Amino acid sequence: MLRRNIARVTSHPRIAHMKHKRIISSALVLGALAASLSCGERPEDVESVSVEVTPYFAAAIQAGNWIRSTAIDSEAGRAWPADPLDTATVVTNLYTGTPGVVLFFLELASHTGDVGYLDDARAGADYLLARLVADPSPGEDGAVVDATVQSAGLYTGVAGVGFALHQTYRATGEAKYLAGAERAVAAIHAQAREHDAGVDWIDSTDIVSGAAGTGLFLLYAAREMGDAASLELAESAGRLLLTQAEEGEGGASWRINADYPRVMPNFSHGTAGVAYYMAALYEATGEVAFLDAATSGARQLLALAETEGDICLVFHHSPDGENLQYLSWCHGPAGTARTFYKLYELTGDPEWMDWVRRSANGVYQSGVPEQLTEGFWNNVGQCCGSAGVAEFSLAMHRLTADREHLGFAQRVADDLLARATVSPEGLMWVQAENRVQPDFLVAQTGYMQGAAGIGILLLHMDAAVRGEPHQGIVFPDAPY
Repeated sequence: MLRRNIARVTSHPRIAHMKHKRIISSALVLGALAASLSCGERPEDVESVSVEVTPYFAAAIQAGNWIRSTAIDSEAGRAWPADPLDTATVVTNLYTGTPGVVLFFLELASHTGDVGYLDDARAGADYLLARLVADPSPGEDGAVVDATVQSAGLYTGVAGVGFALHQTYRATGEAKYLAGAERAVAAIHAQAREHDAGVDWIDSTDIVSGAAGTGLFLLYAAREMGDAASLELAESAGRLLLTQAEEGEGGASWRINADYPRVMPNFSHGTAGVAYYMAALYEATGEVAFLDAATSGARQLLALAETEGDICLVFHHSPDGENLQYLSWCHGPAGTARTFYKLYELTGDPEWMDWVRRSANGVYQSGVPEQLTEGFWNNVGQCCGSAGVAEFSLAMHRLTADREHLGFAQRVADDLLARATVSPEGLMWVQAENRVQPDFLVAQTGYMQGAAGIGILLLHMDAAVRGEPHQGIVFPDAPY
């Protein structure tokens, strides 16, 4: 089965464009994938295959094949259920839904030159356009009403849709996608809730669904779409966040909301994500109060961190989670180090870059990927697992040119390939999204927990091992 699929990969249109690239033998493609995945009979024509591609590229193509096989077409466009076994999981959020798949196909199109992938992205973007209200207006509760997109959030709502549409516009030049991105921005403005100190959208401060993530998209809209009003709204959201800070033992901290009983200090739901937003606001506005807040938040993180042994690891939550350490984007150093790097970028202070390095060391010394930990379980996604860790290592390699980081990323990516499942349609990854539900195993399509996010990582790996510059899509919450 796999070898038949690899035969299809090796006839990919990209092959015609590989003459001037440093490439890896196709024997490694068959060796790395066939050795780690269950294979069927070898077709006769594979003997004659001599095209040279990396195993990461081959697997990314196969991930795309599998995602394509799950598509649901309608008059509105094309969507992909988060769980292909449950069509009710068709959603328009960036975390698990169609926007993340659109971004993967955009990266595939850019990486390969294959316009077929651009057609996939267009079809998904058309679906997103159809799900956006044409003229945002408040409903009875003051929120913009839409059948699918109910919130403003970056990974849960309209902001993520707007980002995917604007990236589609960049790739295609088609005005309807720019207009859709502008409608998404308008919806976010219409949903903003006024308070004495500033604005928010829901009772959340965080990156995933709250003010920090929504604000980062507004900064993107101001910077990349020329929307000055979005900068003003982002600044207003920042001012409210300043009033919501709590003084901790080392500096400022932010809860996801005042009523949530746990404090989760890392990137997705806590201090690290809000501090990152504060730093991004300072970069956009020059207002020192935002830089002071970002620095104070970072100092609070360091006060909480385990730092012995040249590492930096911040626990998952308190109370009762101080001994639990995640490693990836959501609650681990792969996300939290973004805050330290942003401060280094803005201030030039080498101390912050050293904390980035020590964050990476914390991952490397953990024993993963060969040894799983409580905070690094059977998950290979961008949010909680292998893909997010490997992306962090690739970023470290780009920033430092130290091949130790690339070597670790390869170890993680090779383990990720070994854990793939082969189907007649392509490659998928069956995993446990949630640490507390280890037996709930699903193969998903989307960005944060599925094949789209894994495929994006594999394309980045392919470029890195061939020494090509990184040209992937940079998300609103990423500094590199």
